Amino acid sequence: MVAFALAASAEWPQLRGLKGLGYAAGQVLPVEFSPQKNTLWRTEVPPGKSSPVVAGKNLCLTGAWEQKLETFCLDRVTGKYLWRRALPQTRSEARHPLNHAASPTPVTDGKNLYVFFSDFGLISYTLDGDERWRLPLGPFHNLHGMAASPVLARNLVILACDQDTNAFLLAVDKDRGKVVWKADRPDFVHGFSSPAVYEPEGREAEVILPGSYQMVSYSARTGEKLWWLRGLTWQPKSAPVIEGDTLYFNGWAPGGDPGQQRDLPGFEEVIRFADHNGDGKLSPEEVPVDLRHSGSWQAIDLDKDGTLNARDWGFYRARRAARNGLLAVKLGGRGDVTETHLLWRFDKSLPDVPMPLLYRNTLFLVRTGGIFTTLNPKTGEVFKQGRLQGALEGYYASPVAAGDCVFVASEHGKVVVVKAQPDWEILSVNDFQEDIFATPAIAEGRLYVRTSAAMYAIGVAR
Repeated sequence: MVAFALAASAEWPQLRGLKGLGYAAGQVLPVEFSPQKNTLWRTEVPPGKSSPVVAGKNLCLTGAWEQKLETFCLDRVTGKYLWRRALPQTRSEARHPLNHAASPTPVTDGKNLYVFFSDFGLISYTLDGDERWRLPLGPFHNLHGMAASPVLARNLVILACDQDTNAFLLAVDKDRGKVVWKADRPDFVHGFSSPAVYEPEGREAEVILPGSYQMVSYSARTGEKLWWLRGLTWQPKSAPVIEGDTLYFNGWAPGGDPGQQRDLPGFEEVIRFADHNGDGKLSPEEVPVDLRHSGSWQAIDLDKDGTLNARDWGFYRARRAARNGLLAVKLGGRGDVTETHLLWRFDKSLPDVPMPLLYRNTLFLVRTGGIFTTLNPKTGEVFKQGRLQGALEGYYASPVAAGDCVFVASEHGKVVVVKAQPDWEILSVNDFQEDIFATPAIAEGRLYVRTSAAMYAIGVAR
């Protein structure tokens, strides 16, 4: 598999490490730490919300400030800057306040680095900081801004570009920077999930990407659509986790919890009784009061022309009927696998952004409010659910694990260490007093934490 080929040269090559699994099983990290305790170094870094990746001596991430889109690498042992490279930020796309121009996490093959900025496109550097190629992309039309991170599939850089119009999945030759294939995704609107790569032995590699209402698998070689599963929520943000031949995916969006669904009439029916000016569209005033959404008009007016057409209404109708859920899916199917390959579904107290962590035969979930849940990955049965006392706040970073511990970073800078077992318990709450949105990285007995102001290396001095 491609992820195992990367392991020798890149210990934490992408968002959430090897294969995106989020753990370094054989490593032991401190349970208690702070800026003053068990911190080996602290280095101030530019603003950004991308997560660090680690290859060799390099710890790499991105930032955006003063109209610059910056990629930089630190020496992971000392924290000193090895190099910094900046692109001019010639445009600035609309974003949710929690998003950032440097949200996507880079990916590395152990020799080179591949970076995506939605205000520019893709760019590749060597790990010494030499530019290899650049591929301008966009501008994009995503209500909350782009946020998906690139991944690698053999010789391809894979990038998800789900936006309100003209969504697509892109495969780029990692050595030449040329587009190899592009799969249009007309059935999808704004999404923020990063793809996962599945390489079953004896079969072609797949790129699996969740989106609004569906999860779709594509041939990594050609971009051909292989299978799809219906029943996802309308605005997924998490990324899939693959272990063996099973995929786990958590999708949550406002209005999709149990009991919140609404079956709306079709567009033609609404037009018949609500299109008062006869233009074949719906203005905000024409949408019947009992069918209106409490959220933003911009979220449902996909082409931003001030009215709803048949496509806009179709997505809005699907949105009001969508269900949040953590899904377990058996891989290996073809065509519509909704009725044949869904193993189980769980729909209570789900995370918004954080990915699930599968570690030691247990699924770990963290939800805003500090709600922490462990599940049986074979059945979806709850082992234990409770609150992370001392850190009852927002969560955007995904949990990671090493040794006997799960590390969970909260929005306002508290890293909770939890015993890695179904009947979990809190071991410590460590306060950095700086916001954390990036997912920590783990390499050679160190936990690398990015806060709003700095990178920290946590470990025991040798």
